Amino acid sequence: MDKFVIKRKRTSEEFLSSSITSDGTDPQQVPSISSTQVPSSSSAHGPKVPYVDVPSPQATSTVVDEEVSRWDLQTDTAMRKPILSYHPNDQDKVRRAYMQRGPCQPKNFPFPQKLMGQKKPSNRRFNEAWFLKHGSWLEYSISKDAAFCLPCYLFRSCGKGKGVCDAFVNAGFSNWSQPDKLEKHVGNQNSVHNDAYMKSRELLQESHHLRNIVRRQTTEEGLGYMIRVNASIDCMRFLLCQGLASRGHDESDTSHNQGNFLELLKYTAEHNDSIKSEVLKKAPGNNKLTSPDIQKEIVSAAAMETMDVIRADIGDSLFAVMVDESRGVSIREQMAVCIRYVNKEGCIIKRFIGIIHVLETTAISLKNSVDALLSKYGLNIMRLRGQCYDGASNMQGEYNVLKALILKENPSAYVVHCFSHQLQLALMNVAQKHGDVALFFTIVSEVVTIVYASCKRRDVLRQKELARVVELVEKGERLTGSGLNQETCLKRPSDTRWGITNELSQALQRKDQDIVNAMNLVKISKEQLQTMRDDGWNSLMNDISAFCAKNNITVPKMMSPYVPLGRGRRNLQEETNLHHFQVGLFNKGALIRLPKLYPSDFSKMDLMILERQLDTFLRDVLSSNEFFELVGISGLAKKMVETKRDIVYPLVYLLITLSLILPVATATVERVFSAMQIVKNRLRSRIGDEYMNNCLLTYIEREIFRSISTDKIRKRFQLMAPRRGYC
Repeated sequence: MDKFVIKRKRTSEEFLSSSITSDGTDPQQVPSISSTQVPSSSSAHGPKVPYVDVPSPQATSTVVDEEVSRWDLQTDTAMRKPILSYHPNDQDKVRRAYMQRGPCQPKNFPFPQKLMGQKKPSNRRFNEAWFLKHGSWLEYSISKDAAFCLPCYLFRSCGKGKGVCDAFVNAGFSNWSQPDKLEKHVGNQNSVHNDAYMKSRELLQESHHLRNIVRRQTTEEGLGYMIRVNASIDCMRFLLCQGLASRGHDESDTSHNQGNFLELLKYTAEHNDSIKSEVLKKAPGNNKLTSPDIQKEIVSAAAMETMDVIRADIGDSLFAVMVDESRGVSIREQMAVCIRYVNKEGCIIKRFIGIIHVLETTAISLKNSVDALLSKYGLNIMRLRGQCYDGASNMQGEYNVLKALILKENPSAYVVHCFSHQLQLALMNVAQKHGDVALFFTIVSEVVTIVYASCKRRDVLRQKELARVVELVEKGERLTGSGLNQETCLKRPSDTRWGITNELSQALQRKDQDIVNAMNLVKISKEQLQTMRDDGWNSLMNDISAFCAKNNITVPKMMSPYVPLGRGRRNLQEETNLHHFQVGLFNKGALIRLPKLYPSDFSKMDLMILERQLDTFLRDVLSSNEFFELVGISGLAKKMVETKRDIVYPLVYLLITLSLILPVATATVERVFSAMQIVKNRLRSRIGDEYMNNCLLTYIEREIFRSISTDKIRKRFQLMAPRRGYC
């Protein structure tokens, strides 16, 4: 069997050296020798001839082998699948692959002869010289001994007049005695063939590909898009950090006040020419990036990035939860959840993680809501080591309440009643039980109510207070300066600060407060009250006498009989004013036990090791100058991390961490509701739950939010693009 080489392109030198005639008659063929034995296939009009499917070198370099094998591309035209049988997403890829391979044009092949002609029949066959003249589209099928058109095969279904090129697509052209049919197939400039040929050329031109057109448009519009999205994010960042609304009542182009977001964007554009040329009216109609949906998605992206930073800071640390509930302006029960943990630097951190709209305030409903929120951020409830609530009845009962349900699931999640709330309850209880104190606060409340009920009374009070302040300033008894002597209104008893207990209350509400310091503060306050009772009467009496003399108030004689105000004198115990005011009115565990409360964190072996580790740790700390100026266990935790002693004494550090995690007060959660009154006010009472939660998160944790770059928010925002169109 003869061997030969099939080449895809023919040079002019090869053509001139060949002896093939232009009319298709039998020339003298000198087949070349190939080093590869090829399989044979039979022809209907001639002997068995070899068939070679040799891929083009271009194809191997430009078409991915896996895609070629998946598409089952055939070199022989007669064996190819119709283009429309491929998946629509792959059709252009298949077309491009075939065009990169080029037309199937076997060279130096013994084309079979067949008898043609009616008057003077003669042997005719395919003329290889036709490849030179129509080399850009003409193909020859060895298996079918017929000519085909590659562009028409690829794009016949895309053009008009499909029947014109069927002969060069389906059955193939094999009338070798009429080579003029090739010219007719090409036709004029607007022929089906030329239309298909132009499509094939455009497909091969990278600059005409759809992806490149999109890339060019992206390159041209990319800068404008980046400017618009960054400007929108920056404007939204400002509004979120200030707790301001973004929408306006009338955002139309004719409005004089389009809302904070659009007005801020216009203001920014007026002071930045690069932004001015791309935003608002200069932006494409469907890509302004200013619609309400876009604003909400920017807020959502910002909240997600903020929460990612918080979640990364928490890591797998132990934590405590602080829960409080309140009713907002929209008359909905809102439950705020904050967590308290010790970060990798040994610092006590309190973070707001979400506010939940609860349909029911039962313990089961609250428990499910807390579980869902913790699960949303990947916080395992088994890592929970403390609970703190504000004292609501549906949260603080012994059974069938939230704390009991959590304790059943996690026995190490101990409940700590809010210290500030306990202090408030104690003060209220004392004030209510002592008749004179209760009467005093009743009178104060009535005075405030009477003054507040009349604008005229308020003005009279302001004028008298102004005259008093002016007199004191003229006498040199009142200092002047920035922030001093400002006009205020009367305070109700619940809004005032009560001497010693005010210091304790303020200390208990500090963000970095821990339970050890809180207990010490309570102890110190009790000692101060007792000292004041025993030794502070004379100084207190002098202060009261000076106040009464300055304000023309009669001071009762201390040795005279006490006469109660507004009461009958029947059955009264006889006593002097001194005895009544001084006596009747002027009133007053071990470290190693803690780890035993956490069996899930300290095994029996750990307890034995901890006792020895504590001895070593105490000696180490007492002998080191680095620990001399520490204040509280929070400072100790930080210093241990700084000096790497948290690694040397892991059980000691865990013990300190557990004592720091226990919450002291719910002030952090109460601040959430204060922030909610700013974010969700009377004019924004219809704000949705998810949007409000995102706004609150970025407003309350604005320190973290401000540290997040605009690029990160933009990338998160762009990931939301498949869910929407641009606006």
